[in-house]
Amino acid sequence: MNRNDIYVVYGSNPKEMAKKILHEVQIEDLIGDRKKKIGIKPNLVVAKPAQEGATTHPEMVAGAIEYLKDKGYEDISVIEGSWVGDRTSEAFDICGYKDLKRKYGVKLVDTQKDSFSSYDCKGVNINICDSAMEVDFMINMPVLKGHCQTGVTCALKNNKGVITNQEKRKFHTMGLHKPIAHLNTVAKNDFILVDGICGDLNFEEGGNPVSMNRIIAATDPVLCDSYVCELMGYSLDEVPYIKMAEKLGVGSSRTEIANILEINEAKNTTNSITSKRKVKKPKFVEEVDACSACYGSLLRALDRLDETGDLRNIKDKICIGQGFKGKNGNLGIGICTSNFDKSLLGCPPRAIDIVDFLKNI
Repeated sequence: MNRNDIYVVYGSNPKEMAKKILHEVQIEDLIGDRKKKIGIKPNLVVAKPAQEGATTHPEMVAGAIEYLKDKGYEDISVIEGSWVGDRTSEAFDICGYKDLKRKYGVKLVDTQKDSFSSYDCKGVNINICDSAMEVDFMINMPVLKGHCQTGVTCALKNNKGVITNQEKRKFHTMGLHKPIAHLNTVAKNDFILVDGICGDLNFEEGGNPVSMNRIIAATDPVLCDSYVCELMGYSLDEVPYIKMAEKLGVGSSRTEIANILEINEAKNTTNSITSKRKVKKPKFVEEVDACSACYGSLLRALDRLDETGDLRNIKDKICIGQGFKGKNGNLGIGICTSNFDKSLLGCPPRAIDIVDFLKNI
C-alpha cells in the first residue's frame, strides 16, 4: 500500500467490511514481524453506542482483531482516553469494548490513567501517554464525523485520545488546530481505518447520525482527512489543522493525485438515515431507493448549504435514488439521475461536489 492510496469498502456489516479491507491492503505486509505490539486507537470520546454517531463501532474493531489474530498477531491493545468529564472505563463498557476484551483477550488501556512522557513535537512540547508510544504499530480508527469547533474530526484529531486530560485542556486554550497538527508529528499513525458507517453531521458527541455505510483505509493521515473533508463538503481552508500538519511534514493534502481504490460498489447498501436533527429533506429532496452512501453525501452537502445560507436559493426538488434510473427530470444527484436536465453524476458523488453543483445551478 502506497502513501497516496485510499481504499474504500461499502456495506452495512462493519466486521466483515473491516476484514475485507484489511485483506485487500494486506496489512500484515505493513506490520511485519508477528511478535510486534499492535495498538488500536478507536474514538470513544463519550460513553455512547456507535449507532448514535460518536464512537467507533466495536464490530469493526472485532473484524480487525480477528483478521490480525488469524495472521498470527497476539499482542493487541485497544488504547483510548475519553474527553475530559467522561470516564474511559464507562465508554469501554457502554460502547461494547469490554465484550471485545472477554472474547478476544485483548488489553484495554485507559490513557486517562496512563503514565506519560514529554515530546518536542516540532516546536510544541506535548505530553503523550506511554502506552501509545510503546506499541510497534498503531492502527488509528477514527469516526468520520463533524465537530462543533474544528468542522471535521477524523484521523489527525483522533490522536487527542493519546494525550493526558491536562494536555487536552491545554489544547483548547491553544485553539485546537495548532496543537493537533504538532501532535501528529510524533503520535503514531501507522495505519488508518476510518469508521464511516454513521458519523454525526455536526457534533463530536453524537446525536445526529447519518448513514454513509463505508470504511476507509489510508496510511497518510493528512491525505485521509483531506479526502474526508471532501466527503463532508468542507474545503481545507475551513479545517486549518490539516494544512498545518502538511506544512509540518506529516503528510500530503493533494487528493487530486490520490489513488482512490473502491473495493466494491456502493449500490449494495440501502438507505437507513437516522437523523434526529431535521435537515430540510422534506422540502428539498425526493428520494426513491437511494443508497446510503449517496444519500449521506447529499445530507452532508445540504447541511453545509444550510450553514452558509445557500439552501434557501434551491427552488426545485432534488431527486436521488435508484428509482430514478432511466427517468427524466429537472434536478438530480448521482448516476441514477443521469437522464435529468441538471444532474451531478457519481456513485457516490462527494459532498463537496454536491455543494458546488447546487450553488451553481
